[in-house]
Amino acid sequence: MRTLKDLDVAGKAVFVRVDYNVPLEGGRVADATRIEATLPTVRWILEHEGKAILASHLGRPKGKVDPKYSLKPVAAHLATLLGRDIPLAPDCVGPETKAMVNRLAAGDLILLENLRFHPEEETNDPGFAKDLAGLADVYVNDAFGAAHRAHASTHGIVKHFAERGAGFLLAREVEVLSALLKDPKRPFVAILGGAKVSDKIGVIDNLLDRVQVFCIGGAMAYTFLKAQGKPIGRSRVEEDRVGLARETLERAVAKGVKVLLPIDHLAADKPEAGARAQVASADEFPPDLLGVDIGPRTAQAYAAEITAAQTIFWNGPMGIFEIQAFAQGTMAIAEALAQSKGTTVVGGGDSVAALARAGKLHAVTHVSTGGGASLEFLEGKTLPGLAALES
Repeated sequence: MRTLKDLDVAGKAVFVRVDYNVPLEGGRVADATRIEATLPTVRWILEHEGKAILASHLGRPKGKVDPKYSLKPVAAHLATLLGRDIPLAPDCVGPETKAMVNRLAAGDLILLENLRFHPEEETNDPGFAKDLAGLADVYVNDAFGAAHRAHASTHGIVKHFAERGAGFLLAREVEVLSALLKDPKRPFVAILGGAKVSDKIGVIDNLLDRVQVFCIGGAMAYTFLKAQGKPIGRSRVEEDRVGLARETLERAVAKGVKVLLPIDHLAADKPEAGARAQVASADEFPPDLLGVDIGPRTAQAYAAEITAAQTIFWNGPMGIFEIQAFAQGTMAIAEALAQSKGTTVVGGGDSVAALARAGKLHAVTHVSTGGGASLEFLEGKTLPGLAALES
């Protein structure tokens, strides 16, 4: 897979697929992590006299123009970061957009309007992909967060370019995550949380031959605990995954891999701020309560594993960390990662938000910009956006 430095961009129009699917609040960008992560790629193109055409989706407008999902706030924020005006095209295709692109001079850039205002983007429509490709001479994918989607701008478009490659962000993501699969330094500890076992079971299976310790938290822990016959009160469980969880635990034992589950919990009468809550041991879970966070002893045990590890991967919070009273376990993991002397990789989504909330975003080795993409990569799945660049 070629990277940006292998491509000749001077004087050429460069279609750059970025992932600017960022949260907005009050018409402004609330978290610019994904935008900032693409700046090295954007700046390199401009400094080498390329004409950068930035393209992204935002939210789920369901194939229709919806002002709520306009990239206008993104253009404004990007303009502030780069210290220059960023024109926003009225569409991502069409004669007016084409005319704006044609007027670009070397070192100029433009942001196209939301790709998902067209249903053809998500259906990977060949005609739409060709229209997008008609805007540029060179293709660069720097949208790791969308690399697991076979969409027109990440997959169908690529075959129209002889000059194509990965941006610096995408290349770095592949490098770091590949190292976790190929030759991670031991001990390798994976901390997995979040709501669903079904979201993480593929990762666990694929990492069983590489990881020495799994630390499981979040709501997904209760499916595993039920598989062990532990009391879990009214905690959330994926009933149709209990058998699968039991089989996974058995495979881990057979391979000599430790799977640590919570030994105590913060249990509450409802998953809301102001709820009545108490710490309960794993064997004495109150039947009328539900788990909202790992307990202090569990947090301490998981932190000890992180301290002893040479490689750590974290994806998924330990509890409902958005509520201050239920955030202690997740914050403890963030703090332990920040203190670690090993290689620390955080896999997108809520984990990144938790790390940011703890003020530790820059204290880890690598923060992935793609939650779903990083999980599929570590499952060993083929990511369409990467496969298109490699072909």
